[in-house]
Amino acid sequence: MRSIWNGAISFGLVSIPIKLVNATENRSISFRQIHTEDGGRIRYRKVCELEDREVTQAEIGKGYEDADGTIIPITDEDLSHLPLPTAKTIEIVAFVPAERIDPLQMDSAYYLAAGGAPAAKPYTLLREALKRSQKVAIAKYALRGRERLGMLRVVEDAIAMHGLLWPDEVRAPEGVAPDAHVTVNDKELDLADALMDTLGEIELDELHDEYREALEEVVAAKAAGEAPPESPEPAKSGKVLDLMAALEKSVRAAKESRGEELAEAEVRSLPQRKTARAAPKQAAGKKSTAATKKAAAKKTASSAKKSTAKTAQGAKKTAAKSTAKSTAKSTAKKTTAKKTASRKRTA
Repeated sequence: MRSIWNGAISFGLVSIPIKLVNATENRSISFRQIHTEDGGRIRYRKVCELEDREVTQAEIGKGYEDADGTIIPITDEDLSHLPLPTAKTIEIVAFVPAERIDPLQMDSAYYLAAGGAPAAKPYTLLREALKRSQKVAIAKYALRGRERLGMLRVVEDAIAMHGLLWPDEVRAPEGVAPDAHVTVNDKELDLADALMDTLGEIELDELHDEYREALEEVVAAKAAGEAPPESPEPAKSGKVLDLMAALEKSVRAAKESRGEELAEAEVRSLPQRKTARAAPKQAAGKKSTAATKKAAAKKTASSAKKSTAKTAQGAKKTAAKSTAKSTAKSTAKKTTAKKTASRKRTA
């Protein structure tokens, strides 16, 4: 990789020669401006407003526009006298935990390459010190005519530097949040959690720029004299009238897109707004508890029915036995009486 800046890292009294190389690249497709009638290139020329003529690069300098529109010329000699000790040095000023850095401050990213064999030892020392401390280094450096703030961290076996915005360059989020006081209930949060769990995680390496790929297809088709491919119409999204219903539909759509079976108890269609809203699906622990309670209730009811049936059957058997005994006794009495009467007559 081609270096864009050569200098040194100042680590206390240790100086580490390094080369600065870009850690990222822009792969966006760029276009040229053309004259639509004949396809000719549209170019910008640098013209002096006072003389109304095009000037060369050698004739162009710097100037600061004052509030009243006055232009104050600034020469390279003026800039050379600025107190800029970091002109060729990345000066480490502190080591802080990585979570102290607000992602809003993140800017361009660079790799710091060791500048030759003598730099290998101190470079490795700084890298291993950063690893063991689990901290990042805050540094100042100068690039493209201005002093900047940077953060050094370890990426695999290399030291990377992220350009940081100065704290006063980050705007406060005033007037961004909704003005009205809005509250969300636990049911809505439960459904939002369910949607987050359903979407799950993803490997960032799997993501790619689909727009750029489609644009490349269009360019290739036009170059070959073919009609550009037609893109499918995006799905129409209606107004969200019911947040709960929208969340439930989102959970259902996410599960279907992942090929997962959708349990009936997990997502339910909401009734119309006559009474209270339908409750969202519960967590797995709540469901299992509810299911256990229902099963226990069913078993208790079943046991009660069985015991009642047994009691009834026992009562029936007891009644039948007592009836049979009483019938047998009365029959025996009648038979004895008949025999006695017969004997008396015979005598």
